Amino acid sequence: MSSVPEGPVRRSRVPSVTHGSRRTVLRADDGVRIEALYEPSQGGDDGGEADDGGDNSLAIVVAHGFTGSVDRPAVRRAARVFRQYAAVITFSFRGHGGSGGRSTVGDREVLDVAAAVRWARSLGHERVVTVGFSMGGSVVVRHAALYRDGSGSPHGGRMEAHPAGHVSARADAVVAVSAPARWYYRGTAPMRRVHWVITRPAGRLVGRFGLRTRIHARDWDPVPLSPVEAAARLGPTPLLVVHGDRDPYFPLDHPRALAAAAGRSELWIVPGMGHAENAAEETLLTRIGAWLTAA
Repeated sequence: MSSVPEGPVRRSRVPSVTHGSRRTVLRADDGVRIEALYEPSQGGDDGGEADDGGDNSLAIVVAHGFTGSVDRPAVRRAARVFRQYAAVITFSFRGHGGSGGRSTVGDREVLDVAAAVRWARSLGHERVVTVGFSMGGSVVVRHAALYRDGSGSPHGGRMEAHPAGHVSARADAVVAVSAPARWYYRGTAPMRRVHWVITRPAGRLVGRFGLRTRIHARDWDPVPLSPVEAAARLGPTPLLVVHGDRDPYFPLDHPRALAAAAGRSELWIVPGMGHAENAAEETLLTRIGAWLTAA
């Protein structure tokens, strides 16, 4: 399966992709349909530095948190801020929004990120970086570890991702916001509620009809590489870990473990911040955008 838009795709250089936004449907390597939106940098179209500081050679892929989607207000706010620095691709993970399939809550979602990164590169962007929030944060860290060479890597006796064609799915830098460091964490009341939604039939009904999220009923088999194990495999890929000191889901040992495991990392503990994209204010998003352009 191909992780590029359905129908004919013409490779193009960066100047030709800065003229307007476009929606499409990508296919992940396991065939799941992923809705995605491309928005050009809000700068010039000379193929280099944009007039307002945006970089037309750079694309930022944004991965939302559990129960989010491409059209949620917090995701749109992040995209608007990041467009000051680069082109932006947002998408809905499988089981979310208008995408197909069911959520595996961080496992097969690496294929969705890979599809979005390949789309950015097929449009001509020389550098592609990823920003993930909560579940999306754990996914972009795992994606970067699995696709360091531009393809996929085997784990646990199977191939976690199957490279499509010759377009690289490698991320040049990664930002994980409010991300867990390890799986099955139930140490806070919000995470116990999340586990109820994921693991119980009644919870999955609440997820489907109340949270508009379709969740897979099967357990992980095998259990995927944990975020902290993935961070240790990033090699020279830069990792920025961002976490609020008032995050109700994951305490501060999670971001500290992620940053400590990575070979090239930076850790920002944000005073007063809660959880994920809903708590990420424009000032913080602006700092992240500036960091990505310099990474």
